[in-house]
Amino acid sequence: MRIKVAALCALGLLAASTVQAEDWKLAKDEDGIKVFLSEVPGSRYKAYRGVATMKADMATLRALQEDVVGSCAWIHECKEQKLLKSEGAQSWTYTRFNTPWPVTPRDSVLHVTSETGGDGSVTRVLQGVPKYLPEADGFVRVTEVQGFWKLVPKGAGEVEVTYQVHTEPGGSVPSWLANSFVVDAPFNTLKAMRQRAEKR
Repeated sequence: MRIKVAALCALGLLAASTVQAEDWKLAKDEDGIKVFLSEVPGSRYKAYRGVATMKADMATLRALQEDVVGSCAWIHECKEQKLLKSEGAQSWTYTRFNTPWPVTPRDSVLHVTSETGGDGSVTRVLQGVPKYLPEADGFVRVTEVQGFWKLVPKGAGEVEVTYQVHTEPGGSVPSWLANSFVVDAPFNTLKAMRQRAEKR
């Protein structure tokens, strides 16, 4: 799936997704990956931002992300993922996530809008659209997702990758799970993505 340019829409959504979380604090700095957390007004759940530099080219990283089914292998706790619809620079995806017993598994529907910057960067804005599909038996629908991926070429065969998200997981989630997820999700996702990118 090739996703092209939708600058105005993507920038507008990107602005909306970043205004809620501004006071970022470093929560983990390990193996070349930094994870920052921020409180979000009106939410029990923190936003997370992971940043890593990968020794890969933009084409490789874009290919990894645009493989909707295959990317489930490196997204933290992803059980299944599929493309629902693709329309130019926009796509709609459905994901099912693993959760530890006795927490009910979650699923989410995302509207992804991509735009390419003048510096060669690529930004993919993630917006939850929970009503896009009927709810599935045995899963709790994630009620809100706001975030983005940003790939910025740094020269010398390196790309800086930023993954930022705030989620309202729906239903009841134990505090220990919520607190671990906001650190593990960006760290494990970026680490696994980097391993695949640097092998290519």
